Amino acid sequence: MSAKKEPSVWQGFKAFLMRGNVVDLAVAVVIGAAFTNIVNSVVKGVINPLVGAIGTQNLDHYSSCLKDPCKVAADGTVQSGVPILWGSVLGATLTFVITAAVVYFLMVLPMSKYLARQADRKAAREGTKEIVEVSELEVLKEIRDALVAQRGPGRADER
Repeated sequence: MSAKKEPSVWQGFKAFLMRGNVVDLAVAVVIGAAFTNIVNSVVKGVINPLVGAIGTQNLDHYSSCLKDPCKVAADGTVQSGVPILWGSVLGATLTFVITAAVVYFLMVLPMSKYLARQADRKAAREGTKEIVEVSELEVLKEIRDALVAQRGPGRADER
């Protein structure tokens, strides 16, 4: 009876870390965090001033009161009433839409076009290979027919 030696926890952890998916995921998280800073800067530096032309530059100031009187301290704590901070939701929504648009137009769309071109090239290569195979088949059929014709009409059944 030979007992199989099970890998240690450390070896399993090391194997888990060495998988390509873990490294790719770590890189994606780091790049995503940096990208979030860029998008937040665009919202604060461009979108909020555009909204500020209509009202206030800080979207967090837009709110409604569900139960009067609403008093919110400068640090954001509610002192009285029930405020609805819909400006914060609007800001987060704008950030999400801008992030989704940038990811789509700068990453997803170019990658899908690239993959479509690659698939077209592969299909074209396979199509030419198929045409060559079909033409070879036609040539072989013509050779067969020529050989049958040379044998004569009575000898075609001898195989």
